[in-house]
Amino acid sequence: MLGKDRLFNKDSNIRRDTRFAPYAPTPAGASPAGAEAKPEEAPTAVAAPAEIEEPKGSKLIVGPNIKLKGVEITDCDTLVVEGRVEATMDSREIQIAEQGAYAGTVGVDVAEIRGTFQGELTARKRLIVHSTGKITGKIRYAKLVIAEGGELSGDVNLIGQPASIATPFAEKRVVAGQG
Repeated sequence: MLGKDRLFNKDSNIRRDTRFAPYAPTPAGASPAGAEAKPEEAPTAVAAPAEIEEPKGSKLIVGPNIKLKGVEITDCDTLVVEGRVEATMDSREIQIAEQGAYAGTVGVDVAEIRGTFQGELTARKRLIVHSTGKITGKIRYAKLVIAEGGELSGDVNLIGQPASIATPFAEKRVVAGQG
């Protein structure tokens, strides 16, 4: 039978494993303690870990099968909706996934819709409606991109255009792939 020391790894190599030792940077050109620099080799720089290109700022992801209801979303740079959200939000960007649904009021710089949006949407810079996207309600945009199959219905106008001068959406000419 194993003794207590062996049962709880008191004599194992885990304690002496230096792979998990805290990182201590050495000055440029200096060799780590106990190591001798080889004269024929130039000192090599430690490569920085690859950075993932993610948008800066705060990001809220409402995952599939999650329902977020009756809230005001603030201080969120990017909202990703994969579930269902009923809220009010003013932010930089909203992304609604194919299975995602949003109901409420949104003011954003960029809106990218693959799922369903119902309510009041203001896209200050760009509104992108993918082929699976469906938007209904009061919609304001600076630039509009609609893929074939994407749907817009309701009160749709260009930002800055007075409602009295605005033409109904049915009379606007929208070419897929252009703003």
